[in-house]
Amino acid sequence: MSSHSRIEWTQSSWNPVTGCTSVSEGCQHCYARRMATRLKGMGLRRYRNGFCVTIHRDLLAVPLKWRKPRLIFVNSMGDLFHEKVPISFIREVFGIIEATPRHTYQLLTKRADRLLKLADRLSWPVNLWVGVTVEMQQYINRIELLRKVPAAIRFVSFEPLLGPLKSLSLSKIDWAIVGGESGPHARPMEANWARNVRDVCVDSAVPFFFKQWGGTQRKKQNRYIDRRLWNQYPNR
Repeated sequence: MSSHSRIEWTQSSWNPVTGCTSVSEGCQHCYARRMATRLKGMGLRRYRNGFCVTIHRDLLAVPLKWRKPRLIFVNSMGDLFHEKVPISFIREVFGIIEATPRHTYQLLTKRADRLLKLADRLSWPVNLWVGVTVEMQQYINRIELLRKVPAAIRFVSFEPLLGPLKSLSLSKIDWAIVGGESGPHARPMEANWARNVRDVCVDSAVPFFFKQWGGTQRKKQNRYIDRRLWNQYPNR
């Protein structure tokens, strides 16, 4: 559990579930899997299962203790909508979110199909943002599934952005994040791929957050696109 996060677009992380399994190309160099392996090697009890999906029921109440309002990334070390996470536990997580309206929660998944499948069986707190990851054209349909989810804020994380996106529509989407891949063997992100998402956001009046360039570009170009820093957020 971490009360502070190094992820640029959030403030804290809360991991009632850790672990995941690969579903698409964006998972190939997963930072969470690398970290879980490292933490297991260090002997941390919570990661004794490595990156296998593990529920930490004792961490459910942690946000109740955080008095100061904050942005909280739900499951930076896993996917709440993984098939091995029962809907009963997802409901408990949503219950904690609803019970702490002072916080804003950001939940991200690659499993847009299960997200939509369970949507009408969940109660949606107004302080919950829900997003999907789209790393390349092949997975653009995740956005279409997200549009049907009754979240107060819907967002898309294009990270790691691994290819160009054609005919991108951000209708009914409230926020977009773009980032290149980081870490060992990071695959490069072409500048025009990021510019295209930015331009769609500008044209659609969708807030745009540029997180980072990928690979060696990250140190060279930092977080700027065409000399501008993009740190936009949806209204909350």
